[in-house]
Amino acid sequence: MSRSDSGSQSAVTAPAGVGLADAGGVVRGGRLRAAGRAAGMLALTAADYVLYQGGRLLLAPWSRRRRGWHDRWIRHWARGVGRRLGLRWRVVGTPPEPPFLLVANHLSYADVFPLMAVTGANFVAKSEVGSWPVVGHLCRMSGTLLIDRRSRRDLLRVGQAIEERLAVGEGVILFPEGTTGRGDAMLPFKASLLEGAAAGGLPVWYATVSYRTPPGTPPPAGTVCWWGDEAFLPHFVRLMRVRRVEATLCFGPEPIADRDRKRLAARLRAAMEELFEPCAAG
Repeated sequence: MSRSDSGSQSAVTAPAGVGLADAGGVVRGGRLRAAGRAAGMLALTAADYVLYQGGRLLLAPWSRRRRGWHDRWIRHWARGVGRRLGLRWRVVGTPPEPPFLLVANHLSYADVFPLMAVTGANFVAKSEVGSWPVVGHLCRMSGTLLIDRRSRRDLLRVGQAIEERLAVGEGVILFPEGTTGRGDAMLPFKASLLEGAAAGGLPVWYATVSYRTPPGTPPPAGTVCWWGDEAFLPHFVRLMRVRRVEATLCFGPEPIADRDRKRLAARLRAAMEELFEPCAAG
């Protein structure tokens, strides 16, 4: 769940040739739908939080069972929140079995729900997410690894943490673009985020995420993809007003390993470009 570190949080900035109406999108109606979905998400999260903490308390003496409970809870919570957000998803290919390190393109905070529901994996997110109200606590509770991308020491720390997660049988997902895009193409990869994987010779799986919106609805670039400088809340409300969003997750057939981080990034991006489907309206 990362965004660009530059720019204000006030308005959408459209690239050349794209009008602000196309970039932001105007969703007609759906206010009651948005309110109902927000209430449903809050109720589900509150109930699941109590359930999660109760399960951890009961299973405290058994670390393996506690990890299994955590994985099942993560999938259940992500599936429930994703569906209340209006997301439906289909899977192309076979998701890897844990332990695994997987990279994916990044379009929106919405990405984490289908990816988490399908794989049960933890994420690597920028350190600022940890300070967000509610979201930061949920990220830490779910096992998200927070990273300061500007610090080489922190890159090495997270690389070691990923290896530790893999050693105990967990899956980890990171977004090598380092920010979110508008869904027409993948952004350049930040090879520094793959430094730990390259140094350890870790095999890296890959997947792509794309979205489709129903006929009569603004395209995903204006409703699902969270890019430019738009503040979170207006975008979130607009997304919840959309009747339905179809996500497609495409998983690569086998992992890629390379000791050179730049070469690893280039190989992963080339493989992902073959799978990537640009976002479109129905």
